[in-house]
Amino acid sequence: MSSDLLRQLDEAAASVRTRSPLAPRVGVVLGSGLGAFADSLKGAISVPYGEIPHFPVSTAVGHAGKLVLGTTRDGVPLAVMAGRVHYYEGYPLQQVAFPVRVLARLGVRSVVLTNAAGAVNTSYRPGDIMVMTDHLNLMGSNPMIGPNEASLGERFFDMTTAYDRGLCGAAEAACRAAGITVHRGVYAALTGPSYETPAEIRMLRTMGADGVGMSTVPEVIAARHMGLRVAGLSCMTNMAAGVLDAPLDHQEVLEVGERVREKLIEALTRLVHAADAGAAA
Repeated sequence: MSSDLLRQLDEAAASVRTRSPLAPRVGVVLGSGLGAFADSLKGAISVPYGEIPHFPVSTAVGHAGKLVLGTTRDGVPLAVMAGRVHYYEGYPLQQVAFPVRVLARLGVRSVVLTNAAGAVNTSYRPGDIMVMTDHLNLMGSNPMIGPNEASLGERFFDMTTAYDRGLCGAAEAACRAAGITVHRGVYAALTGPSYETPAEIRMLRTMGADGVGMSTVPEVIAARHMGLRVAGLSCMTNMAAGVLDAPLDHQEVLEVGERVREKLIEALTRLVHAADAGAAA
């Protein structure tokens, strides 16, 4: 099984290289409603996920489902995933984590993972950004279950600093410079696709969560297994269940993502420049 994984990664990376000669140094994964950053790249070449061997295809609304290779205005070469796949779409976590592994195979050494999240912390507001400093994996599984491929990483690996401290600081500074209200906090990952109940949100708050969503953690685990530096940004698109007396709606998630579009592009541009500089140091 592990040798199959290596073959699939090599075939996927080789296919991408036939479409673009760019050698990306930083990878970015864009969550629900946050795909505008991919459109800001210079000299961009887009590859639909369905045209990349073994790549899972996005089905969720707000996820374009394409890999975009291009450069920032400062010339940083990027591989940007405009949309991701989720556990709730029926993909096993190993497949959910596969695209981040392909980014590493393409030469990426740092990844910036974004998502749309519900605010568990009642001091947060829709449109705020939470820099992820830690997470709670409440998905009931782990993408590393199964045979380990030693050439990719160790069987047992440390997650004490899953989110790179230097990148956390750079992310905070980038958000402030872009005029975004920013916090540091803990992200809780549940399976979805149903939103959490008010009782579950109270449980998460007691456990120390500040934001909640249905993604990102499997990718972080796989990225750390392969030794990538990780930064995580959660866009608070709604208050979590029970905070306000109103039903949760995915349309609100997309609308808030659109509202913070320009500021988020500015913040991500600053952050990937810092990530590239850090990787080269």
